[in-house]
Amino acid sequence: MSETPKDDLWSRLTPEESQRLYAGWAESYDADVASWGYATPARLALALRQSGANVEKPVLDVGCGTGLCGMALRAVGFDVIDGTDISPEMLARAEARGVYRQVWKGEPGTLGHIKPADYPILSACGVVGHGAAPPEMLDLLIAALGAGGLLAFSFNDATLADRAYTDRLDIACLAPDIELVFEQHGPHLPAKGMMSTVYVLKRT
Repeated sequence: MSETPKDDLWSRLTPEESQRLYAGWAESYDADVASWGYATPARLALALRQSGANVEKPVLDVGCGTGLCGMALRAVGFDVIDGTDISPEMLARAEARGVYRQVWKGEPGTLGHIKPADYPILSACGVVGHGAAPPEMLDLLIAALGAGGLLAFSFNDATLADRAYTDRLDIACLAPDIELVFEQHGPHLPAKGMMSTVYVLKRT
């Protein structure tokens, strides 16, 4: 890890490195990403609405960070939002926002007590990718979907350039009961010149 946590944001990190990054970044995270024009949370929330998600159903915001995606979900009408994150420092800020019904600290490489179909809607904004979780995290998220369940997630430019992530998505979409219902490339961090693709998968 470099001296400035943000310098490692678009690198492949171990879970321990990721936890250290966000522990050191939690205090300035919101101000930093706001200055970069962070657009993906709002795009992801709208993608769920456009994919037919029922706003009255509960959403699990996986890797909720400081709660920016939770706020975006609330802004488009979702009422019941729970959040989990592996960084207690980030999670404390998410809880303070008051948009989550409950939050809890997760452990890397697992969804903990969450079983398939516990949540009809899963959100994972910037969670599967460089600076966050490895490609295998996508498998865990898809495994948590019940019939009719929706998973919204995003890949930034660095992640899209890594075949380990895009191949994982391609393989997931080959499953007979998984359908890609939304895919849109658009702004991620405009001030950094970075884009992201937002996806929504549905288990049929």
